[in-house]
Amino acid sequence: MRDPDGPAVAEAIAELREAALGCVACQLQADRTQVVFGCGNPATPMVLVGQSPGEQEDQSGEPFVGRAGQLLTECLARCTIQRRHVWITNIVKCRPWTRTERGKGRNRDPEEDEIQACRQWIEAELALIRPKVIVCIGKPSAELVLGRPIPISQVRGRWFVDHRFRPAWVMPVLHPAYIVRKQGQADYEPLCQQLADDLETARQKARQLLKEPVQPTAAELANAEPTAPDPLDEADQPSLFDA
Repeated sequence: MRDPDGPAVAEAIAELREAALGCVACQLQADRTQVVFGCGNPATPMVLVGQSPGEQEDQSGEPFVGRAGQLLTECLARCTIQRRHVWITNIVKCRPWTRTERGKGRNRDPEEDEIQACRQWIEAELALIRPKVIVCIGKPSAELVLGRPIPISQVRGRWFVDHRFRPAWVMPVLHPAYIVRKQGQADYEPLCQQLADDLETARQKARQLLKEPVQPTAAELANAEPTAPDPLDEADQPSLFDA
């Protein structure tokens, strides 16, 4: 079944993208090739949120296309998800980087003021798409979405239901960039499968929520975070998440 609001959401996302492309809210705009806005299906029930673009993303204008992005695409494929089925984005839309002594650029983590300057865009994306499930790829995106510090290795694969983007269910997962650095080591493939398993769990939750809203358990409600937007309507949405 096709979501009747789908075309309106796609149009609103396109307008938001045009606005974001001209953003000069922080210092990252001075050295970027282009703004790297989210891409995929804006009518999806599942959004993947990462940290920030790297060099290849800065060149292409699309999030998660470098080595980490290729691994993410592979892990999505293991659970029959294609990138066009979901929305993939970052909390920071421009590449944070520093110039090395040899004149080359090296990726770095975004500064707090850069994250805060850019948060208007991710908040607007999530408000327009209204996902059932948000997969936070790595610690920085999880902390922004959940509004609290988290130990990513301890909470990955867990559900969080009390946060400012309710009623979406939020799952932090390990960043594929961390897993890529394990290539050639004994734990590389287990970590890849762990990420694929977490993505499959998220996919199944999105399918479940499309059919019938699920009330969180007492244990899930223990992760309390104040402020919540108005509840979403439960209209069916297209893609592989349909039964």
